[in-house]
Amino acid sequence: MRHRPGRARPARLVVVAKAPLPGVAKTRLTPPCTPDQAAAIAAASLADTLRAVAGAGGPRPLLALEGPPGPWIPAGFDVVAQRGGGLDQRLGAAFEDAGGPALLIGMDTPQVSAPLLRRCLGALAEPGVDAVLGPATDGGWWALGLRRPTPAAVLGVPMSTADTGRHQRDRLRSLGWTVGALPVLRDVDRWEDALSVPVHPSSAFAAAVASAQAAIASAQIAMPAFVP
Repeated sequence: MRHRPGRARPARLVVVAKAPLPGVAKTRLTPPCTPDQAAAIAAASLADTLRAVAGAGGPRPLLALEGPPGPWIPAGFDVVAQRGGGLDQRLGAAFEDAGGPALLIGMDTPQVSAPLLRRCLGALAEPGVDAVLGPATDGGWWALGLRRPTPAAVLGVPMSTADTGRHQRDRLRSLGWTVGALPVLRDVDRWEDALSVPVHPSSAFAAAVASAQAAIASAQIAMPAFVP
């Protein structure tokens, strides 16, 4: 009888995130945001991201969290504490914790949707593909998928630089892997990103940004004029 290879194991979605606490999350939004406003935007971004992940289907998703868990974590997620020092170590540990094929994203792209994530998972499942990489407009990346949990794919890659995406792609190719390309997205790192990223008007992120924007405008109006 001719052997028929089994279907590839489906990839697990992994979200690497910080607990949305004032002074900890989205600190580069301050100023003009206050720490509380920045934390509210972080919480909204994370909520929209987790909602998209939950709607994408597939194996039970994993949240690799820095900081304390809270009631904002929806049902249906496994939660693990991030491990390691630098970001590269924490990403490598998250892939290990996934225990198999995984697509990893962060909390900086609230515009992700369940259909987009399903397309990314499909790209990772394509025959002959070993990894997929989603570039970010700032030179980094917003999504990384690996068919095998290989920490060497990320360990030592310079993180949070304008060349991180290029270095990450070069690392994957240095392993002899075939790398599929995912869509380019804009990260939310600074206030101008928060105002520009294309999100649904009814999203939690849009509401949080609108609230902060109104508060900032009100504070500027109330500020006394400078008299030399």
